[in-house]
Amino acid sequence: MADHVFVAPPASPESAAFYAAAKEGKFLIGKCTGTGKYFWYPRAVSPFDFGPTTMEPASGKGVIYSYSVMRRVSPPFSIAYVTLDEGPTMMTSIVDCDFDALKVGQKVTLVWKPSADGTPVPCFTPA
Repeated sequence: MADHVFVAPPASPESAAFYAAAKEGKFLIGKCTGTGKYFWYPRAVSPFDFGPTTMEPASGKGVIYSYSVMRRVSPPFSIAYVTLDEGPTMMTSIVDCDFDALKVGQKVTLVWKPSADGTPVPCFTPA
């Protein structure tokens, strides 16, 4: 069975630092400089106080908040909301696993998968 092909992420100045780090295997998430809270997705303006942000290293660990398996396509794939250990919840894909064994609350860890143009895409697999 063929692997799922991920769409190349759109390039933007706000996500450039994230994808540059991803190409080196580093996972960064946003942090509000005013409140110290973490957030996902990369952006220049904080969603908490509209102030400046930084990109900080993240553990790449989390738990499945919700998921769905797309079985009417070939190959089947799973999308999920994963709550990172740092706090934010991100939409992602669950890969390299038995989809029938997935469950809400299950621990997952980050894996990088290449997109159609080779850009790394953050995905998760059961820990």
